[in-house]
Amino acid sequence: MDPIHRGPAESGHDTAAEDARPAQPAALPERAAPAPARARVTRIVSGDLLLTVNPVDGSEIEARPPGEEPPAVRRRTPEERAEAARAAAVPVPPGPAAPALPLLEREEQRARLTETLTRGRCARLTGPDGSGRTALLDAVAADCATLAPDGVVRLSGHHRTTGELLHDLRAAVLHAPGHRPDRDGLRADLTGIGAVVVVDDLEFGGAALDELLAAAPECAFLLAAAPGVPAPSAEAPIEEVALPGLGRAASLHLLEAAVGRRLTEEEANWAGDLWFESEGLPLRFVQAGALLRQRDRLRVTPAEFDAFGALEEAFGPTGTGAGTGPADAVPALDPYENPDIELHEVPLPSLGEGAAPAALLASRLSRSAQTTLRFAVALGGEVPHHAHLPALVGDTHADAALGELRACGLLSPAGSRHRLAGGVLTQLLAHGYGHDAADRVLTAAQHYAWWAGHPSVGPERASAESDALLAALGALVGGDHGGTTGAPADAAAAGAAGGEPGAGPRATAVALARAAAPAFAAGLHWGAWERALRSGQEAARLAGDVAEEAYFHHELGVLAVCAGNLGRARAELEASIGLRGVLADKRGTVAGRRALALVADLTREQEPPRTPPPSRTDSPPRGLPVAPPVTLAAPEPPTEPLPPVPAAPAAFPDFPSYADAEDQGPTVVSRAAAPADKPRRSLKAGILDGTRRNLAAVGAGALLVAVLGTVVTLGATSGTDETPTSGTVTTDSTADQGDGTDEVPGTDDGAPDDSEPADPPASGTPTASGSPGPTTPGTTPSSAGTVPTATGAPSSSTSGAPDPTPTTSAPGTTDGPTTPTDPPTSPGPTTTRPSTPATTTPPVSTTPPSSSVSPPTPPTASPSTTSSSPAPSVTTTTTSPGAGASSTLDGTPTPGTATVG
Repeated sequence: MDPIHRGPAESGHDTAAEDARPAQPAALPERAAPAPARARVTRIVSGDLLLTVNPVDGSEIEARPPGEEPPAVRRRTPEERAEAARAAAVPVPPGPAAPALPLLEREEQRARLTETLTRGRCARLTGPDGSGRTALLDAVAADCATLAPDGVVRLSGHHRTTGELLHDLRAAVLHAPGHRPDRDGLRADLTGIGAVVVVDDLEFGGAALDELLAAAPECAFLLAAAPGVPAPSAEAPIEEVALPGLGRAASLHLLEAAVGRRLTEEEANWAGDLWFESEGLPLRFVQAGALLRQRDRLRVTPAEFDAFGALEEAFGPTGTGAGTGPADAVPALDPYENPDIELHEVPLPSLGEGAAPAALLASRLSRSAQTTLRFAVALGGEVPHHAHLPALVGDTHADAALGELRACGLLSPAGSRHRLAGGVLTQLLAHGYGHDAADRVLTAAQHYAWWAGHPSVGPERASAESDALLAALGALVGGDHGGTTGAPADAAAAGAAGGEPGAGPRATAVALARAAAPAFAAGLHWGAWERALRSGQEAARLAGDVAEEAYFHHELGVLAVCAGNLGRARAELEASIGLRGVLADKRGTVAGRRALALVADLTREQEPPRTPPPSRTDSPPRGLPVAPPVTLAAPEPPTEPLPPVPAAPAAFPDFPSYADAEDQGPTVVSRAAAPADKPRRSLKAGILDGTRRNLAAVGAGALLVAVLGTVVTLGATSGTDETPTSGTVTTDSTADQGDGTDEVPGTDDGAPDDSEPADPPASGTPTASGSPGPTTPGTTPSSAGTVPTATGAPSSSTSGAPDPTPTTSAPGTTDGPTTPTDPPTSPGPTTTRPSTPATTTPPVSTTPPSSSVSPPTPPTASPSTTSSSPAPSVTTTTTSPGAGASSTLDGTPTPGTATVG
C-alpha cells in the first residue's frame, strides 16, 4: 500500500463521495508583521562627484563614473515659474481672514525702487521690523513682473548665506533635478540668468553682498534688511532707500481699516498718543486695530451669556466667547450703529498696552492659539506649519489658530512660513510664556524626529520646515536640560522617535538630527544639512553615543568634500575612522577610508604643478645634487724646518755634502688650485683623486725618509774608530727592535702590515737575509750567547733599553753563514722582549741627557757575498721609551733620540 497515494482498492471503499464534498475553508494566514519601509536613497551629482545619500548606513562620496552624467539643465517656462512662485509663497492659514490693509505713504519709495530696477541697477530697502518692508516689496515686485526675461524671483534671506541664496536663485530659474553644481558650475549657470531678484530679511552685507551681486551680473537685486544688518561696501553699485514711519493721518487711516469702522473721538485721541509713542510704525496700528476689535466683542458679548448662546444669537454661528474659539471675527453689524445691541463699558487699553500689546492680545485668544504661541516662544520665534499644530497642540482644529495669530498682527511672513513679528517674542517672554519652554521644545523635537523620518515625507517638505526643525534641535543641544527630567512624555515620545524609552533630551536631539540630515541633503538644502550635522554631533558627544558621533563626523567630512574644503574633510573623516575603529565597525571604517582616499586624490589634483629648476651646465651626472661653488684658498707657503734644539755635542762627524741633494728642499704636499673654467667632476672621481693624492704623499714621504737614511748611513761609515763603545749603535751590530712601537716617522701609509712577528733564530745561528732591507720590527734574539750577524760583528745593545739596530746583509745568496775570524770584544748580553711599560707617567727632566759616544769600530772581517756591489743599508732612527722628541730633517739629534751612524 502506498502511504502517500492510496487508491480505493487499497483502502477498501470508494472515496469519490469524499472528494465530491466541499473542502473546508483554509485557515486565514496569520497577519505578518509589516515590513519596514525601505530607506530613501538619493543620488546627487555635485560637480565631478557622485553623492549617494543613505539615511541608514551614511552617505557615500565617489568620483562621478562616466555613465553618471548630470541631467540636462533647461530654463523653466513662465507657467513653471508661476507654479514655483505659488508654492514658495506664504500659505493662507485656515481660520478668520485678516482684513485687507492699504499701502499708505509709500508711493514715493515705490516709484523710486521701480525706476532703479528698470535701469538695471540694484537697490536696498532699509527699515525696522514692522515698518512694512514686505508689503512694499510685494508692490514693487508686481510692478516689475514683466521687466526681465526670467521674471521676478522671490527669495528669503532669513538664516541664509550667500551660497544658499545663489543656489536658490538657480533652482528658481533652471530645472535640474538631482544636480547641485560646484562653485565654478554655479557661476557659469548664473551668468545667463536675467531676472529681478527680490530678497527679504537679508542678514549679511559687505564682502558677502558684493559676492552675491557679482555672481549674477545680469540680475537686478531688490534687497530688504533691518537697520542692524551690515551695510554694503562703498564700491557696491546699490542705491539705498530708507523706509520711514507713517504720518498721523495715515496712521489713523490704517487703524480704521484694521478695525473695520470709523473711530470714535476717544479712540482717535488714544490713536494719536500711540502714534507719538510708536513713531508711526505700521505694525503697532495693525495690532491696535486687533485690540479694538477684541474690545468691541467684549462690549457686546459678556461672559455670562456665553453659556446661553448669546454670541451665536448676536453675531451668527462663527463667533465664540473669549478663550473658547476665534474671537477675532468681524461682527456682521456695527455695534455702535445698531440700537438693538446693548453695549457694556470696556475701557480702552492703556498707552503701554497699546505700545506692547502682545500679551493682552494673546490673553483674549483661544487656548489653541495660546498654546501655539508657547511653542513659538520655545522655538525662538519660529512657528510650526499649521499642518503640525493639531499633533503638537492636541486639538484637531488647532490649525485655525494660525489664522487668529496672523489677524492679530502677532505673526509676519518669512519665506513660505510664518514667524513671530518683531518685538512679540520679547513681550511674551516678559509675561511668562517661556516657563515651560523645555517641555515644549522636547515635544516638538520628538514630533519632528518621527515626521522627518517617515517615508511619506519628501525632501522638499522637510526642507521647507527646516527653520522650525533646526530651532528645536538647537534648543535641545544648547539648552540646560538636566538629564531626563522635565519631560513628562519622554519615554513614549523617545520610542516613537526611534530612540530608547526613557531617553533624555540629548538622545532626542541625536534622533532628530539623524532623521532630518539626510532629508536636507536630498532636498539640496545643504546649509540646513550642515547645521543639523553639527548640532547632532554635539548632542551625540554630550550623550556619550560614540557610534552616532562617528556617523555625524563622517557626514560632515562628505559634505566638506562636496564643498571643496579638503582640509576640513580630512579632519572629519579621520575622526570618524578613529571612532569607528574603537567600535570595531568594519563597514563604517571601510566607507570612511574610501572617502579619505578620494580626499587624497583630490588634494593631489589641486596642487599646483611643480616647475622644474632651470638646467645648469655644471650639473653633475646621475642626478647628483649640484654642490655650491667652493672658492679654494691660496696654497700655503712651504713649512720651514724647526730650529735646532741645543743638545749635547755629538761624536758623529759632520754630514758630507751631496750635490744631488743640495737642490732639494722639503717636500710640501698641497692642493693645486683648479682652473675656473674647468667643468666640475663627479663625486666618485673626486674621491678617487683624493685617494691618489694621499698615496702619492705617503710615497713621497717614504722616499724622503729613504734618502735621508742613505745620507746618514754613508756619513756614519766614514768614521775612523774601529772599536764600538758602550751605548753606541752601529750598522755592524744587531739591536733589539723593542716592543715594535718605534717606527720611522713619515713612512706609515695607513696600510696594514702583512708580515707577522717571526720567532727569533736559535743560539749561534747567524741571521741572513736574501734581500736587502731592514729586519722585521719586533724580533728580538733570545739566545744567551752572542749572535753574529751577516757582517761578522756581534750584536750589542745599550744597557737598560733595547737597541733597535737593523740587520743588514749583502744582496744575493750565500753558501753558508760567514763566521768572524776574531772573537767579539765583549760578550753580548742576553736580551729579552721588553715587558709592557707601566702606566705611570715618567718624570720630565729639563736637563738634556748626556751620553758618551765612542767612535764606531770597523769590522774585523769582511762579509763574503756573492754580489759584486753592496746594496745600501737602511738606517732606522728609533726613539727610546719615554722620549718625546725626534730627529730633525737636518740630522741634528735631539734629546732622547738614538741615531744610527
